[in-house]
Amino acid sequence: MNKIALILGVSGQDGGFLARFLLGKGYNVYGTSRDAHASSFTNLKFLGIFDQIKLISMNPEDFHSVLMTIKQTKPDEIYHLAGQSSVGLSFEQPGETIQSIVLSTLNVLEACRMIDNGIKFYHAGSSECYGETQDKPANEKTAYNPRSPYGVAKASACWMVRNYREAYNLFVCSGLLFNHESPLRSTRFVTQKIVSTAKLIANGSKEKLTLGRIDISRDWGWAPEYVEVMWLMLQQDQPEDFVIATGKTYTLQNFVDVVFSRLGLDWQNYVVLSETLIRPTDIIVSTANPERALTKLGWQAQFDMPQVVDKMMQ
Repeated sequence: MNKIALILGVSGQDGGFLARFLLGKGYNVYGTSRDAHASSFTNLKFLGIFDQIKLISMNPEDFHSVLMTIKQTKPDEIYHLAGQSSVGLSFEQPGETIQSIVLSTLNVLEACRMIDNGIKFYHAGSSECYGETQDKPANEKTAYNPRSPYGVAKASACWMVRNYREAYNLFVCSGLLFNHESPLRSTRFVTQKIVSTAKLIANGSKEKLTLGRIDISRDWGWAPEYVEVMWLMLQQDQPEDFVIATGKTYTLQNFVDVVFSRLGLDWQNYVVLSETLIRPTDIIVSTANPERALTKLGWQAQFDMPQVVDKMMQ
């Protein structure tokens, strides 16, 4: 029989790419949304897989809703990608961010513990757990030092996953994914904002691209590659947490320069910096060491920032 996967947050960027990947592996895929009948599922339609996903309404912050969904679908694997996903928005909505990430993770873990039938559970952690890394690239042993409500929530959820793994011997793990992009990103995310605005300018628009800090450094990867490693983590004999990244870091100014240069433009003529877009606390340098993913999982990113830009622009 085909394996069954349950994806919480199937409508997002990672949810869409993961669903497509798992369908290609022969899985029966269920996906959840708070209101499956009212949601548009634009990403699933863009990827051409909307009709292949069994969609279910579920509130991840309601334990009974989570428990009934898992009992109904009987998944072999659960991928928890749901929750508020914007670092910037988390400063404006800290309570909603922490509840949507922490409580939902706890509910799934507790449901898995109660059902106790060998379900494998993947939790989407984040590089935001680590905070500043400076010249010490983060690995699986690096201490958490989050600098946003989003990072605090993700760090807390990752600690819960670790606790349930050790306390109840569950197959649960977290992927500490660094930034990963694609055309499915909304313009709320700075990378898509840069690409979409630069294209408008190249087509004759007179608008400017307004950004906050451009001296920040990030590790940007290609999202469709990253969903494969989520699956690989659940195919192991023992559950472990992994750092997932390209291992190469660039400044946001580098990203902007590559985008505009691809369009034959000098970014300095079109970019405006605004203090209103600077976060109360921000990570200036975020670097990663994904060596363990290569050693244990055989996974290595094939695309880094300049290639990611090319793919987003295509």
